[in-house]
Amino acid sequence: MADMPDRIVLFDGVCNFCDGAVQFIIKHDPEGLFSFASLQSDAGGNLLKQYHLPSDHFDSFILIENGRVYQKSTAALHVVKSLPGLWRAASALLIIPRPLRDAVYSVIAKNRYKWFGQKSECTVPGPEIRKRFLS
Repeated sequence: MADMPDRIVLFDGVCNFCDGAVQFIIKHDPEGLFSFASLQSDAGGNLLKQYHLPSDHFDSFILIENGRVYQKSTAALHVVKSLPGLWRAASALLIIPRPLRDAVYSVIAKNRYKWFGQKSECTVPGPEIRKRFLS
């Protein structure tokens, strides 16, 4: 996959919570640092294969940054670390040991459909944002 963006967020495209996270990133990323691919898309599947990540369950938020893979809470905190303003301060949570952060993350991931619902298909972004989504 030649000429890939430096920062790619892989997300569950039918999860309302995950979609909300993507919309949050888009809103707070005026420079367009992040590109996106749903885990269910061809581009997402190809990236999962390329980085030897499981492709049979979609319970992790994944950030691929300059060829390095971050998952779960670490991925989310690395994303906010790159956002401007006060959001960057949340990256201080990286000092909490990963097993503790990921335990909280896993509870949310396990219950995300029950708490936030899910869609029957991925949201199609408007034309101004579509260029940031890998296809």
